[in-house]
Amino acid sequence: MKSSQIDRLLQDLKEADELARHRATGQLWQIWFEQKGELGLELLRRSQFFLEAGNQQRAEEILTETIQNYPDFAEAWNRRAVLYFTQEQYEKSKKDCEQVVQLIPYHFGAWHGLGLCLLALGEYREAIAAFRKALEIQPHALINQKLILECTALL
Repeated sequence: MKSSQIDRLLQDLKEADELARHRATGQLWQIWFEQKGELGLELLRRSQFFLEAGNQQRAEEILTETIQNYPDFAEAWNRRAVLYFTQEQYEKSKKDCEQVVQLIPYHFGAWHGLGLCLLALGEYREAIAAFRKALEIQPHALINQKLILECTALL
């Protein structure tokens, strides 16, 4: 996707119009999931299938293999970060989130996830910074505002 199209979607995230924000959010997720075409999308679907079937180990293996084969596939890193987070492996999840935002600095989902990891690890100032970064990209995401207040109260 062209940079100008991404810039437009990122601008739409800041619009007062909820429908425009919702559409832009969905389109950005679609871009991220489809970054490696049909093969990449199928690998993500396969890992999700195993995750939903309760086979977290196989889901992790698929994601790790995908990352090894396509180290620039940000959404594979992000999906593995989500998996690690659900397993309460916060350090591993944090590292994967950091990789995602290196690859795609405007990945609001990874910034939010990074904030959640830091919050779980008791690193409240760093969590606030991550949630603020997510808010810069997606200013109407009330959950990040709420989590900033929660972290501030914990300081």
